[in-house]
Amino acid sequence: MSDTGPEMNEPEALAAEHALGLLTAPERAAAERRMVAEPAFAQAVDAWRRRLAVLAVEVAEVKPSGDVWARIERALPVNDNNPQLARRLVFWRGATVGAMGLAAASLMVAVYLGNRPPVVLPAPASVTQPLLNASLNTEGGQPLFVASYDPARQALIITSLVPPGTDPLHVHQLWLIPVEDGVPRSLGMVEPGTAKTVPLDASISQLAHEGTQIAVSVEPPGGSPQAGPSGPVAAIGALGEI
Repeated sequence: MSDTGPEMNEPEALAAEHALGLLTAPERAAAERRMVAEPAFAQAVDAWRRRLAVLAVEVAEVKPSGDVWARIERALPVNDNNPQLARRLVFWRGATVGAMGLAAASLMVAVYLGNRPPVVLPAPASVTQPLLNASLNTEGGQPLFVASYDPARQALIITSLVPPGTDPLHVHQLWLIPVEDGVPRSLGMVEPGTAKTVPLDASISQLAHEGTQIAVSVEPPGGSPQAGPSGPVAAIGALGEI
């Protein structure tokens, strides 16, 4: 550990890892929820994104030689007894696909995330109702989206864990399905790899409570041509307290 400065505390370290894209999908989803609940943490993530984005401008693209990964693997003590280092090596190898150097790769990830503003909502004077959360999973149980509903602000925050560019021929449409009648209400589109705040009007917000389902369907460009989903439902989950 370096003695040139104080060690980062847990929120600051997590904010930096989130800005760099080092978190797994579940860790990223938890961090996104924390950004909604803790404005100070969201501001820390934004500060790291801006800081890293400025550095990226000064880094020229580097094309590594063909044996670069072989030399890195020989230099690092990565083995079955050290899974943490192994996971980080896998991350950096994936980040450099497309002939980017190791340093350039980390900063280019920061550039992408730096252009994505954090979801920061002003905190109300008093909060009497807890947030309701939902993990939107596939039939096989894989989480593809994370949703949080804030009753105090009457807003739904949806985070897509789908990599950008996965299916350019279709869009993801967000739906709220109340327990009362089971009729889907469209809440608009969700871009892959982004977080979005969706304000709900009074008629919709009164239907958003524990047990209400949030779903995402795969639709043609422009969205569903009918009142409900016209394509397959990619992921679905019910709101509830954690």
